[in-house]
Amino acid sequence: MSAGPQAPSSPHAEDELLQGWGRTTPARSEVLHVEQASEVVDAVRAAGRDGVIARGLGRSYGDPAQNAGGLVLDGPARSGLVDIDLHTGVATILAGTSLDDLMKWLIPLGWFVPVTPGTRIVTVGGAIASDIHGKNHHKRGSWCNHVLSLRLVDGTGNVRDVSPTVEPDVFWATAGGMGLTGIILDATVQLARVGSSRLIVDSDRAPDLDSVMAMMIDGDDDYDYSVAWIDVMARGRHLGRSVLDRGRFATRSEVLHAGVERPSDYAPHMLPSVPDVFPSGLVNKLTVKAFNELWFRKAPVRRRDAMMSVEAFFHPLDMVSDWNRVYGRRGFIQWQYVVPDEASDFVRRSLEAISGAGLPSFLSVLKRMGPGNEGHLSFPISGWTLTIDIPVAPGLDRLFDELDREVADLGGRLYLAKDSRMDPAMLAQMYPRVDEWREIREQLDPDHRLRSDLGRRLGLI
Repeated sequence: MSAGPQAPSSPHAEDELLQGWGRTTPARSEVLHVEQASEVVDAVRAAGRDGVIARGLGRSYGDPAQNAGGLVLDGPARSGLVDIDLHTGVATILAGTSLDDLMKWLIPLGWFVPVTPGTRIVTVGGAIASDIHGKNHHKRGSWCNHVLSLRLVDGTGNVRDVSPTVEPDVFWATAGGMGLTGIILDATVQLARVGSSRLIVDSDRAPDLDSVMAMMIDGDDDYDYSVAWIDVMARGRHLGRSVLDRGRFATRSEVLHAGVERPSDYAPHMLPSVPDVFPSGLVNKLTVKAFNELWFRKAPVRRRDAMMSVEAFFHPLDMVSDWNRVYGRRGFIQWQYVVPDEASDFVRRSLEAISGAGLPSFLSVLKRMGPGNEGHLSFPISGWTLTIDIPVAPGLDRLFDELDREVADLGGRLYLAKDSRMDPAMLAQMYPRVDEWREIREQLDPDHRLRSDLGRRLGLI
């Protein structure tokens, strides 16, 4: 079975200004649209001293899918299902395929992606390179936990078939390796069976941080998916007040009983693109404080068994195309850390520091994470992860440098797929297997053809 539109052929690279979703570090690159695996091989072998990197749909917040002065391969030019077994849910998928397309194709057939982040506008190749996680990490782990095998063009132009049992060191170096071990061609993935396109969701409004963390510790294991929206602007006894949503996929009979005639229909909506005219100061303390107050007050104090769509539960921001433009041309950073369970007090300290500084954020979420996998640069570890979006403003680096140091000292780390400003000196402390990863990368790419702005900035290459 195959599906998905193919991009038009483009034999020549085009000069483009690329940037991450945070819009903070634009860079010019030569972008090449490649449709065939042989074209990927040729592009890697022909890469000059500025190298080559693959790019998916540009939803990394910083610079991992940019290569200033070098070559960028447009991943979505290779999109589609190569094969799928509808009895077992094992699918082979081209790396440029978006989770958006996968959901449109698979949900009506009774299958769902094993893991989805807060956006479905992500490619399979990007999901592997970032080893994405979602609201079910405490139960199902991250994306690469569900990858059975993948095909990779390494830095010499050779195609490797790797898996957790065949060249496992290469597989796990690629899982979260930010595209610097090779260009992913396709992957065979174990999907998740679902009975409908709806979720049954329980919601609780928590008055403070201690309350929401206690609810998550006591009850998250009873739910497949869990996430808490945090009001970062709240202070004092209201610090960390939250709205906690937890749920599971509804069965077909539950959806039919609710009066939905076609329980597996899935047709996500998207509002028109946000115009690129907003001033950089629109997201400020006053506007965000008002928004957060409204968002908290409109949430039910306690609600059980609400039925929600996939897009409303997993991807509410995807309903507005190019929503990142609301931050203005200066852009914004997304700061995401994870700290181990024994360092859970840091969640309070980080919120106190950010709320005390009056930094505006309306998109802040807290999740519990389960055990990590064997990926050398994979982000998740057991503990707590907090994600905060903040518009670029003077003084941010000083505050976050101090918080970064505490994260590292506590045995935590920052998420490379979100980072745009981390001190490279902290990389080895946050990711203690980075030297082992570099040794594997050196074997895969002895001529250092695989390059990215993130790789240069953090000294990974």
